[in-house]
Amino acid sequence: MRNHNGETALFRAARYGKTDMFNFLAAKVSGYDESGLQFYVQRSDKTTILHMAILSLHFDLAYRIALDYTHLIGQKDADGMTGLQLLSCNPSAFKLEPEEGFINLVWREKVQKQKQLHRSAVELAKFLVRKDTSWELTYSSIDQSKPKIHKYGEKGGQERQEVHLFNKILDKEESLGETPLILATKSGCVEIVEEILKLYPQAVEHIDDEGRNVLHVAIKYRQKKIFELVKGMDVPMKRLTRKIDGDGNSILHTVGRKRKDFLSDEKMEGPAFLLQEELLWFERVKEVTPSHFLNHQNNMKLTAEGYFITANSELRNLAKEWLKTTAEGCSVVAVLIATVAFAAAYTVPGGPNQSTGVPVLVNKPFFVVFTVTDVLSLTFALTSVVTFLSILTSPFRFKDFKHTLPNKLMVGFTFLFLSVAMMMVAFGATIILMIYSKESWTKITLYAVSFIPVGIFALSYFPLYPSLSKTYNLLLKIPFIKHIPAIPWISFKCCRVETTDTHFP
Repeated sequence: MRNHNGETALFRAARYGKTDMFNFLAAKVSGYDESGLQFYVQRSDKTTILHMAILSLHFDLAYRIALDYTHLIGQKDADGMTGLQLLSCNPSAFKLEPEEGFINLVWREKVQKQKQLHRSAVELAKFLVRKDTSWELTYSSIDQSKPKIHKYGEKGGQERQEVHLFNKILDKEESLGETPLILATKSGCVEIVEEILKLYPQAVEHIDDEGRNVLHVAIKYRQKKIFELVKGMDVPMKRLTRKIDGDGNSILHTVGRKRKDFLSDEKMEGPAFLLQEELLWFERVKEVTPSHFLNHQNNMKLTAEGYFITANSELRNLAKEWLKTTAEGCSVVAVLIATVAFAAAYTVPGGPNQSTGVPVLVNKPFFVVFTVTDVLSLTFALTSVVTFLSILTSPFRFKDFKHTLPNKLMVGFTFLFLSVAMMMVAFGATIILMIYSKESWTKITLYAVSFIPVGIFALSYFPLYPSLSKTYNLLLKIPFIKHIPAIPWISFKCCRVETTDTHFP
C-alpha cells in the first residue's frame, strides 16, 4: 500500500530513520526479486529509499540500504541524481566543528552527535564512491595549453574540429548532469573529492557544462582545501593549470568569477576584509598559473587582472565606504577616551594639597597605578586617532586593501582597545583610592557613570576585532611573512613572495 505521496511503509521508515521498523519491514519483503522490490523501495517520483535516507541525514541507515540494496546505488531520482550525487551536495554532513572549550562541555551531547554524523557520512561516501559509476561521466578536456588571444571561430581548421568535438562533449554532458566530483567540489565535501581522486585519478580530467575542470570549480567556489588537494597532485596539476573554460577563462580569470551568493554566504565580515580575501586568493592562484597565461585574454578581451578589477569594482566601493565609516566612528571614540584621560590627569583622586598643590594621595601605591594607566590611555587613544586619520586620507587603491588598510585598521583597533583597557584600570585604581580616603559614595558614583559611554563604545566595536585577528592570522600563512617580526602598519610588500608582480591600480 502507498499513501497519497506514493510512499510505502518501508519508504516512510527510511525517511524518518526508524531503523527497527525498517529492519522489520525489510525482512517482510526480502523474498521479492529486484523488480518486485521497486514497488516498496521507490516512490512514484523515482526517489528511492537510499535517496530519502541521505536527504534525511540518516547516514547509518543509508549505509545499510546501500549494502542490502546495491541496485539502488546507481538509480537516479527525478532530477537525475544518484545517492552519491545527493551526498556530494550536502556539505553540512562533512563539517566537523572544532572544539570550543566550555561551549562544547555544555553541549557535549550535541557535539558527539555531530561527530557521529560526520563519521557516518564519510563511511557512506567511501562506500558509494567505490560502487557508484556516475563518476564515469568524465570527459577529458581538449588541449588548451596555449593562451587564446581571440575567439575559437578565428582559428584554423584542425582547431575548429577540436572545438566542435568539445562542444559536442559539453552538449552530451549537459543531458547527463554533473559528476559527484564536480558537485562535491562546489559544496566543499573534501572527503568525497579525496576518495574519488584516490580511487579514480582519471576523474580529475572531468569538465562540467561550462568547460571547467575541478581546479576551475574549486577556485570559483573558494574551496581552499580542495585547491590544495589538487595542487598536491603534481602531474595532473601541470595540465589543469593550462586549461581554459568555454568562455576562454584561465584559472586566474576564475578568481573573478565567484558564485553569486558568495558575499551573502555565512560571512559576517566587513567588505574590506572580503576584498582582502579576494586579493590574497588572486595571489595564491597566481602562484600556480603558468607565466604565459598572465596576459591571456578571455572572450571578453580581458586579462585575468582586468577581469578581477571589473568583477570587484562594486566590492571595492563598498569596502571604501565601510572603512571610512568605521574609521570615522572609531576616531570619535578615541577622541572621547583621550578627552576623559586628559581631564582625569588634572582632577586626580583625592585632589591636591591646598598649600603645596601636591596630590594628597601621591604616596599611595594605587596613585602610581592611576597615573601610569591614565597616561597610557591618553597615549594609545591619540595614536589610534592618528592611525584612523591615515585611513581616511588613503587613496583606497586595490593594492591598499591587500595589506596596508587592513593592517592600519588592526593597529587602530589595537590601540583603541588598549586605551579602553588602560582607562578601566585607571578607573579601578580611582575607586580604590576613593574608598581608602573615605570619600563620599556620591563622587564614586559620578566616576562610575562618567565611564559608562566608554564601556558602551567598547562593546559596540569589539565584535569587529576577531575579524581583524583572523585577517592577521591569514597574513601569517603567507610564505616568509610568518618569520618576520610583526609591524602591522607596514605593508609587507617588500617581503611578499611573488612569481610576478600584480599591478593593481
